[in-house]
Amino acid sequence: MPKLTDKDELFVHQIPEPLPNVVTHHDHWRESYFFVLHPRTVPGDVVILTMAHYPKREEMDSLQMGRIAGQQIFARHSRPYNGDPHTTVVGPVTIDIVEPFKTVRLTVDAASAPVGLDLTFTARTQAYGLRRGTMKAGHEIIWDQSHMLQSGTYSGTYTHQGVTYEVDDWWGQRDHSWGIRDHERCPMWMWFAFQFPDGMFGVWHWEYPNGAHVYTDGCFAPADGGEPIPVVEFRHALHWTDKDGKPVDYGRDGTDVAGLAGRVDIVLEDGAAVAIECNGTWSMPYGRLGGGQHFMAVHTSDGREGTGVCEVTGAFHHRYFPIARAENLPPG
Repeated sequence: MPKLTDKDELFVHQIPEPLPNVVTHHDHWRESYFFVLHPRTVPGDVVILTMAHYPKREEMDSLQMGRIAGQQIFARHSRPYNGDPHTTVVGPVTIDIVEPFKTVRLTVDAASAPVGLDLTFTARTQAYGLRRGTMKAGHEIIWDQSHMLQSGTYSGTYTHQGVTYEVDDWWGQRDHSWGIRDHERCPMWMWFAFQFPDGMFGVWHWEYPNGAHVYTDGCFAPADGGEPIPVVEFRHALHWTDKDGKPVDYGRDGTDVAGLAGRVDIVLEDGAAVAIECNGTWSMPYGRLGGGQHFMAVHTSDGREGTGVCEVTGAFHHRYFPIARAENLPPG
């Protein structure tokens, strides 16, 4: 007899099985939320909160990551389904979708976590749905996922080591993804959300080890709530930097890396071409997974100034990860 949950009473099914069964029973199938916030200027703290559920493991987890007062933070909270894979509460962490695509409340009990949160995300752009992306190594699925991203402002407080910090109209973004992602066997992906007064440039980009493009999608999402403008062309020329801001080779494990800098070029569907210069330092290194996230100062070729987070991660890539750290990588 299949297990039913309360959500099985609703008109939400997409396959002829009860929730939370998914179409591909896979170790790396997950559905996740990701929230990141940072000041409008640099330097500053970066606070990251995630929540995900894993149907095959019948488990939910939440990650706390980022940089506070110059200190890297990381914690993982988890709980088994126990018949409830839908309530977005994991240990001290609660994510409450107050109004879909408009308002989200994030709370974390400081007594049970390294960072306490009492924050509200308020959308400043429309949500943008990225098209489904897929990558295989031979016949194995490495990545098959859909994704949504949205820019917003954050207000509230966070608490770390007994100190409470005010968050007053900080910039940031959130996303919601679902599908398969075997992170350890992805050659390279790049994601960024660059925030400017008039909106956000957001891009999700994947490559094979030799630099061949697998997937690119993204947009410029206007802060006035107008329709996001899709990205139709994308190029990147970023490089790792050391503690003095000089270019450095990643090697195998990025031992000497302290930051990321360079330029990305974007062409939008309406014909607008924008170059974005960026320079930043770690907000969250990923260790054995390679690369990580950087908090960056950014400015555009047409004079806009902003800040944002850029993620470059992967196991093997001619520019970013020259020494492979995994086997049986795409394309196989």
